Amino acid sequence: MENGDDWFALDKLYHLVFGFCTAIVFTLFANRTRYAFIRTRSIWVGSILSLLAGAAKETADEMGYFKSAGASVKDAVFDLLGTLMAALALSIFRSYNMIQVGGGHEYAGQIKNAVEMV
Repeated sequence: MENGDDWFALDKLYHLVFGFCTAIVFTLFANRTRYAFIRTRSIWVGSILSLLAGAAKETADEMGYFKSAGASVKDAVFDLLGTLMAALALSIFRSYNMIQVGGGHEYAGQIKNAVEMV
């Protein structure tokens, strides 16, 4: 524990969940764009935007916009872990939803299809 910033505080769980959820949300948004270049790299785009959101939050902490002790490397580590967990989960999800279409791969398991099945 350093200056009241324990590695396993409740705040770290919030950072982990924040990184995970923002990566998924940004990936889903990137997956809905009309640009194929962004769609094919949606997990990368979502992960990068999630990390940027975490960095912006830590910058705002350091500048005093939130009631906190300032920026924390430990918080950033848990933002990164959450983002990596989301990227792994999304990659696994995507690999299970790939099908062969005319000799190439095409993404087939979008949220839209899941909602239509329900």
